Amino acid sequence: MPELYRFDKSRALFERAQEMVAGGVSSQIRRAEAPVPLWFERAKNGLMWDVDGNEYVDFVQGMGPNIFGHAPDFIVDAVARDMSDGFVFAGQMELELEVTEMVQQSVPLKGPVRYASSGTEIDQLALRLARGYTGRPKYLKFEGHYHGWTDTVAFSVHPPLDRAGPFESPIAVPESGGIASGSGADIVIAPWNDLDALRAVFERHGDELACVLTEPIMCNTNCIMPRPGYMEGMRELCDRYGVLLIFDEVITGFRVALGGAQELLGVEPDLATYAKALAGGFPLSMMIGKPEIMEMLGDGRVQHGGSFNSNVMSMSAARASLKHILKNPARFYRELNARGNRLIEGLRQAGREAESDLQVQGLGSTFWTNFTTKEEIFDYRDHAENCDEERYHQFARAMLERGVRLSTNGRWHMASTHTDADVDRTIEAARSALTVI
Repeated sequence: MPELYRFDKSRALFERAQEMVAGGVSSQIRRAEAPVPLWFERAKNGLMWDVDGNEYVDFVQGMGPNIFGHAPDFIVDAVARDMSDGFVFAGQMELELEVTEMVQQSVPLKGPVRYASSGTEIDQLALRLARGYTGRPKYLKFEGHYHGWTDTVAFSVHPPLDRAGPFESPIAVPESGGIASGSGADIVIAPWNDLDALRAVFERHGDELACVLTEPIMCNTNCIMPRPGYMEGMRELCDRYGVLLIFDEVITGFRVALGGAQELLGVEPDLATYAKALAGGFPLSMMIGKPEIMEMLGDGRVQHGGSFNSNVMSMSAARASLKHILKNPARFYRELNARGNRLIEGLRQAGREAESDLQVQGLGSTFWTNFTTKEEIFDYRDHAENCDEERYHQFARAMLERGVRLSTNGRWHMASTHTDADVDRTIEAARSALTVI
């Protein structure tokens, strides 16, 4: 039995924070970390160190942005150099064009871009642009997909099944108190990964829909690949009914492949949104779209602004990130996925040895762990009905106590700086943790 970590200083700081920060945290998901939300002193590559002196192999990685790990030298050096000339210009710089040229070199969908600071912001802009372009009021969102925390999208991300309605025509269930009355009126909710159900939704609502907003790979509830033909069918339905197809690649963009999910799936949307891995840990988001659609944004018929859009630090980090990948993208993603796949197989083997119902699902660069007897999860209700989230929380706590930090929702993020030793250490921690839960 390994000596378990202690968290006395984190507990003390968390208690102190209750008087100053609402809930002691600045993002609600962090409260779920057990036995206490951690307080950190530093992080580098695949590792983090908390205020109690504990060292962790980190698979949270900022919830996905840190594809190169924490504080990679090439980003630190680039940002330090560029920010010496200013931070926020509220004006343009050639750096934006350099980043955009690399984006257009990388992403299958071709067209102009627009920058913002967060995934939530850029998804809001995509919805506004889709409504402006089509003149239609409604959009289609899928159960279990997350597109930010604002009122217009915070529906049916984790709906209780007794409130979610029938599978074929789910009810829009708000995720929070305080959501403005009527916010869900223009949302059509559908199950994901069922083409027959999607066809039925289009038959009922296709002429009202401005767009379909979807994660092309469902990373916010498990890491679920679309069934064969599903995304192609979605593309065909959108074309038939004049509905824009929007890919939310906030997680998948520049993580699962250079061209993101579009590259893996071979399906191109009309608009696509990005954040997280785009700038290697700095706050930056981006939308790219077909020229005839983006024209409405360009001439101001659809409004968008933001003081921090294309700030020096974030754009500098994006340029450094993309330059790093583009030196040899095939090798970068091959090595990232190979190490992740070795970890996936090691976790599965640890589960078999412990006679546990641990299930690992996804891609080498990002994947989920669940506790379920099912071999594969296909949609949100499949997850809600068959996965034991309490067991996962027990597992995550046991892993934390053994020096491996996991996200509170089940998603793992690989970094290119995770080492073979980090992977081995994590598998051993899992072997130990599975014996105690």
